[in-house]
Amino acid sequence: MPRLTKSLPKYRRHRASGQAIVTLNGQDHYLGPYGTQASHDEYDRLVGEWTTNGRRLPRGTDLTIAELIACYWKFAESHYRKNGEPTKEIDNIRQACRTLKRLYGSKSVREFGPKSLKAIQQQMIDDNLSRGVINSRVGKIKRLFRWAVSEELAPENLSHALATVQGLQKGRTEAREAIPIGPVDDATVDATLPHLTAVVADMVSLQRLIGCRPSEVCMIRPCDIDRKGDVWLYRPASHKCEHHGRGRTIAIGPRAQAILTPYLFRDSTSYCFSPLESERQRKDELRAKRKTKVRPSQMDRSKLNAKRKPGDHYTRTSYLWAVRRACERAFPPPEGLEGDRLKAWRKTNWWHPNQLRHSLGTEVRQRFGLEAAQVVLGHSKADVTQVYAERDQRLAIEVARQVG
Repeated sequence: MPRLTKSLPKYRRHRASGQAIVTLNGQDHYLGPYGTQASHDEYDRLVGEWTTNGRRLPRGTDLTIAELIACYWKFAESHYRKNGEPTKEIDNIRQACRTLKRLYGSKSVREFGPKSLKAIQQQMIDDNLSRGVINSRVGKIKRLFRWAVSEELAPENLSHALATVQGLQKGRTEAREAIPIGPVDDATVDATLPHLTAVVADMVSLQRLIGCRPSEVCMIRPCDIDRKGDVWLYRPASHKCEHHGRGRTIAIGPRAQAILTPYLFRDSTSYCFSPLESERQRKDELRAKRKTKVRPSQMDRSKLNAKRKPGDHYTRTSYLWAVRRACERAFPPPEGLEGDRLKAWRKTNWWHPNQLRHSLGTEVRQRFGLEAAQVVLGHSKADVTQVYAERDQRLAIEVARQVG
């Protein structure tokens, strides 16, 4: 028999005390002598508040941290969505709540305070997370408690108390510093291209020229491109900052147009870069290299009920893994490397698509200045652009040569 999820908690008798009792979210509430009108009135009041509050304990009830996380998770799953799909923020929240639940899951919300949050910071340091990741996850925990205060699930002063906990500062903490993402040189990219399928190689070449985000190159469609002028304008149907009310326009010059043109001869709403086409090209190349005769049973070995089939467009993750597999073939790690040493070697010698954006930002900044790089990369503030576009040290060298 299926479990009823909309039934109300029962009004029951506690045998040992003779009191009426109701259980809400795993906690017992005594209502007074069993069978009295006062106990029924108290039952109606508690259950009414509980139902109105989304079947959660109302303000003033002693929630545990684990129960609070469960409440917040329901909100996050419905709030952090784009085009019907959960955003990356959901995974970030899950990682942040994991440490919170591990250390304080059974504790009361009212027992949590700044000292508890500092203990979580220290635990993340002990887990060897980088300073930036720790600050980001602690910020998400603070956001959870701000939401809890707004929903009257936590004391009013708790959010303000947690805000007094400062983020970890560089050089003043034991937390390690992450290696900043930098540009990737053209020689490294060129050495990787032969190990990519034609479709992914064109995605890499296009992104290197226009500096868009990996997700934006994955979702290009003919209908999103204005081809009236000599420079085309690509307006993604969805982008990272659209929830802030900002538009996004990416200029496509002649060299990038030459790469993109062959992919425009399709339905205007179809994606230009399709994994299905890429997989078909890969199989055709393997068939062309075959030296033995193809038997009838080998003409088509595709699985009709395959668990994973190529989608209609690449995602940020599938694009990343395509590049990662190509790097593994182009730059195989030395024998004998394992564990952390192997991870460090890969981080130094392999690259990922977002570095192409850094590369163009650096080049544009060197040739046209910081404001031009800001416009090309689509940043609203120049200080964000400086993270992507490396400073041109040649100017400082020339100044030193003439002045110093």
